[in-house]
Order: sequence, then C-alpha cells, then structure tokens
Amino acid sequence: MAEMEREYDPIHPRGGTDWRALLRKIWAPIGAAIVLIAKFSFAAIKFFSIFIAVAGYALIWGWRFAIGFVLLILVHELGHFFEARRQGLHSTWPTFIPFLGAYVLIKDAPLNPWRNALVSLAGPFYGGIGAAVCWAIGEATNSDLLRALAYAGFLINLINLVPIGILDGGSVWRSIQLARRSVEAPPGQQLAMGSTYPIAIPGGGPTRAVQIGVLYGLLATLLVLGMLATHVTQHRL
Repeated sequence: MAEMEREYDPIHPRGGTDWRALLRKIWAPIGAAIVLIAKFSFAAIKFFSIFIAVAGYALIWGWRFAIGFVLLILVHELGHFFEARRQGLHSTWPTFIPFLGAYVLIKDAPLNPWRNALVSLAGPFYGGIGAAVCWAIGEATNSDLLRALAYAGFLINLINLVPIGILDGGSVWRSIQLARRSVEAPPGQQLAMGSTYPIAIPGGGPTRAVQIGVLYGLLATLLVLGMLATHVTQHRL
C-alpha cells in the first residue's frame, strides 16, 4: 500500500517560559513563611506541631477523629497552662509530640505541694470538661463519633492520673508525700530546710495532703464514670 506524503509543520510555542516570574511567584510565599518563622520561631514551631500531631493521628483513626483527639489534648494542656498563669508562674504554650501527646513547661515552680498539685490536676480537669462537652453534643446529635471522642478524652485524662513517673498523677502523688512530711509554713515565711523534721513549707501539712488526695480521688472517679457512660463498640463507628 502506498502512503501519501505530505508536508508536516510542527506546532511551535508562541513564547518561552518566564522562569524569573515563576520563581518570584514561588519564592514570595516561601520567603514570607521564612520571615514569620524567623520572627516568631518559638510560637510557630509549637503551633506547627499541632498540625503534625493531627496528621499522625489521622493515619490511624481518620482525620475527623484525629482533629478532635488533638483538640482534647490541647484542652488538657491548656488546663495546666491557665492554672500556672493564674498562680503567677511562667508557663510555656503546649508543644505536641505526635503519637506521644503534649507537654507544658512550667518554670520557677515553687516547692509548694498545694499549688503544684492544683497545676497537675488542672490538666485532667480541663480535659474531662472537654470530653464531657463532646459527650453532651454527641448525645444531642446522636453522633457515635463524638461519643467515641468523649470516651477517648476521659480515658487519656484518667491515664494521666496514674501515680507514676512524669504523668500528672505522679506529680500529684509526690505533692501528697511532700505535704505529709511537712508542716504549713506561716504566711510570708520562706522555705525552711534546716535539720528539723518535719520541714516547714508553704502549702504543706497533713491537712493539705488529705485535700489533695480527695481532689485526686474525686476527679479520677468522675473520669471513670464518664468512660463507662460513653463507651462505644467499634462496629458502631
């Protein structure tokens, strides 16, 4: 079969790519981000860690649950933050660690069992309120997702009350032990760490130890009751 030949005129672009203009468009937002990070690096890293945490949890539970879960952790940490600031202490904003949780650093914290216990208990207390809000909205809208978030919120705050290590419960337990081994210092008296025993410190004394223990037990009980009321079996999600 014979093929007919015809002239072929390839299509030529009308103009070349303006690489300089393209680079300017790309560089503008990148440069702005670098300037913001350089100017507000401390806050930028902390808040950027929230989005990293959301992405990490979303890989396991889906984005809606991940966002809600991280927000509940944020509420917990803000409890520590606001209570520390209420006491006049210098507290950093929450920093998130994906798959591990978050933390708040409190500088110049005094050797005061009562005040330290309040800061430690404020996180689970705020977190429990956040979980209760999810529970209330979940019941009003018949949302198993919000009920599951409420259950997770109660659970994670209850875990934080376990009296070990760096958990909030560990800090509360150390405050109880210190209060039991001390006596309440008179108003205005500085820490007395002499050879006498028990030591005299602000916020100490057996009465304070009992008060801390009652608050601890009451909060733990409420979190357990919240878990029992919001449990949702997996197949209903």
